[in-house]
Amino acid sequence: MIKKLFNTGTLLVVCILVLLVLWLVPPQVERGLNQITPHDPYDISEQAQQLHESLLVADLHTDSLLWSRDLKIKSNYGHADLPRLREGNVAIQVFPAVTKSPRGLNYKSNVAEAPDDITLLAVAQTWPPRTWDSLKERALYQAERLAKLEKQVPEQVRIVRTARDLKVALVTRNSDNKMVAALLATEGSHALDGKLANIQNLYDAGYRMMGLHHFFDNKLGGSLHGITNAGLTDFGRAAVTVMEGLDIIIDVAHSSPAVVGDVLESTSRPIIVSHTGMKGLCDTPRNISDRLMEKIAEKGGLIGIGYWADAVCDASPTGIAKMIVYAIDIVGVDHVALGSDFDGAVTTAMDVSEIAAVTQALLDEGLSEADIRKVMGENVRDFLLKWLPLAS
Repeated sequence: MIKKLFNTGTLLVVCILVLLVLWLVPPQVERGLNQITPHDPYDISEQAQQLHESLLVADLHTDSLLWSRDLKIKSNYGHADLPRLREGNVAIQVFPAVTKSPRGLNYKSNVAEAPDDITLLAVAQTWPPRTWDSLKERALYQAERLAKLEKQVPEQVRIVRTARDLKVALVTRNSDNKMVAALLATEGSHALDGKLANIQNLYDAGYRMMGLHHFFDNKLGGSLHGITNAGLTDFGRAAVTVMEGLDIIIDVAHSSPAVVGDVLESTSRPIIVSHTGMKGLCDTPRNISDRLMEKIAEKGGLIGIGYWADAVCDASPTGIAKMIVYAIDIVGVDHVALGSDFDGAVTTAMDVSEIAAVTQALLDEGLSEADIRKVMGENVRDFLLKWLPLAS
């Protein structure tokens, strides 16, 4: 009897310890990865604040669905959640699903068989077991998380699947509800698990934007941070054709230059680089050439400027604004947007509630109010209204 009680007590202690680990470890991991540089409150003029509050703000890339935080509650760590998005006056937010990522986040080269940290994160955050060995299921689960958020606070967030959905969300948005129109994307097509049929499966789950690569080469072709530097494979060309047929917006952030060139040649629709910097101003392994950016713009595409040092070198609001102005000079104001990479295991100089500091910095750089409106969100709005599926 004593032995039974001991065994029961030991099991109870183990269970409690496991629960404590699962409760404590994921937030601590995120605190170490999604950091904000300590700073005094940014000095925002009355002019900049009033302008910012009148803007339609859009962001092409925020990885918040990856983490265990309840996104309807304002957190004191990480970069973004629904309350802070609304404080920052964000009207359109793209949420990519991260499904595979290497230890150390090396931008120079990664072998496809390298250890995958998302597996560990999925287990630690008690994601469903189906996600532990399936990249597709990881994407589907993150779509479910966003759908649950929409169901809980439908007056604050609406998932956008069509141009009509976006129009309704923007019409519904007002100064009281500050509704966020949310669009699902994939961070690389690793989530296809090597099967063309999964493009339709992800589309059915709400995905309307798909990145082709993340840190690894995959069945579609070479990553900017992989080993081969290859262009599109036959499978990659077939995948791009299927995506185009479904009116899925293609994102070439993290794709090799050869893949970017192949996609530009093989598609009739414009493409985006959701989160990046311009290599001519910030020469790092994270950025592709200015000439490739020009070609993307020439075809009607969008360039989302990021908020972290590997993309912009100077990650302060002033540095971000200087990168935006440089991008405008290279590709034209109609092709520049925001692509923060908030919650993407990067260190930034602010969280999303503070992005009026970017508006201030753009004013300080001498950008006109009309051009600020474009890069802060109107370019993304117009692009999505034109290139999303028209209706269900």
